[in-house]
Amino acid sequence: MKFIAFNAREDEQQYFEAWEKKNDIQVKTVKGALDSNTLDRTIGYDGVLALQTGVFPNKMFDKLNKNGVKVFSIRNVGVDNLDLEEAKSNGIKVTNVPAYSPNAIAEFSVTQLMQLLRNTTVFRRKVAEHDFRWAPFVGKELRSLTVGVIGTGRIGRAAINIYRGFGAKVIAYDVYPNSELEKEGMYVSSYDELFAQSDVITMHMPATPKDHHLINAETIAKMKKGVYIINTARGSLINTPDLIAALKNGQVAGAALDTYENESPLFNHDLREEELQDKVFSELLELDNVLVTPHVAFYTETAVKNMVFVALDSAKAVCETGTADTIVI
Repeated sequence: MKFIAFNAREDEQQYFEAWEKKNDIQVKTVKGALDSNTLDRTIGYDGVLALQTGVFPNKMFDKLNKNGVKVFSIRNVGVDNLDLEEAKSNGIKVTNVPAYSPNAIAEFSVTQLMQLLRNTTVFRRKVAEHDFRWAPFVGKELRSLTVGVIGTGRIGRAAINIYRGFGAKVIAYDVYPNSELEKEGMYVSSYDELFAQSDVITMHMPATPKDHHLINAETIAKMKKGVYIINTARGSLINTPDLIAALKNGQVAGAALDTYENESPLFNHDLREEELQDKVFSELLELDNVLVTPHVAFYTETAVKNMVFVALDSAKAVCETGTADTIVI
C-alpha cells in the first residue's frame, strides 16, 4: 500500500512524515497541483490525496481508475469541485475531512467581524499616515447586534457559541436544522427572514448550485441597511460586483471575505511583482470597509495536522476494509 499527496505544503510535511513512520506506509508528497500534466504520477499508487479549491482535471476519475487508484482522499471538507458520479462509476471511493477544526474557522470569522465593527482597517491606515483623530469612525458593540448564522453544522455551531459568549442575539437558518438548536427556537423559516432581522450575516455552509450567488443585489436589498457580511465558506456564494456596489453605497457596512469566487489564480501565490489581472478583486482590495484574507480561516496547527492525519487514515481504511467513517461516496 502506498499513497501520493498533491499540493503538499511545507507546513504539512512534518505530519506526512510522522504518519508515514507510524503506519509504515509510503507517502509520496508533491508540491504541485493535481492536473492533466501530473495525473500520470498517480500510476502505481493505491490512494491519492488532494487539496485544491480550483478545477480538477477533466475525466480525472477515469484516468485514476486506469492507473489503479482505489481511493481519492481530499484534505478538506468541500467536494463541490469533484465529479462524484464519475468517481462512483469508476469504483473509486472518495473521502473528505469533515471536521479538521471547526473552532479555527469559527474563531477567525468572529475575529474578522470584530475588526470591522471597530474599524481597525481604517485606523491602521490613519495611524500610518500620522492622523490620530477618532471621528467619524465610531465602533459598534457585538452584544448589541443580531447575528444571522447560515449553516449550523460543526463550524456554524462553534460560531454560535462564540457569539453567545459576547452576548449577541443569534438566529440561524439551515435546510437541515440541528435538533438541539431547533428546540431552542433559534431558527428562522427562510433566508429572507434571516436577511431582514440580521445586523451581521455569517456564512458557514457548503456551496451548491441552488445557493450560487446567494448574496446578490436582490437579496442585499432585503437586508438591513448597514449590515455586515462574513464569508469563510465558499466564494461562489457571493456575487462580488453586487457586493462591491452595496459596500460603496452603504447598504452593506462592511465585509470580511476569506474566500473569493475566482480565488484559485490568486490565493496562496506570491504575486508581489505582478499586476493583478482580476479587476473585480482589485476593486475589492481598495475598499476600507473590506477585509480580504487568502482562505486561511482554517489555518492553524491543529487543523493542518488533522487534515493530513484524517485524510491518510481514511485512505488506509478504504484500502484495508473498503470503507471509512469519512466516505463521501
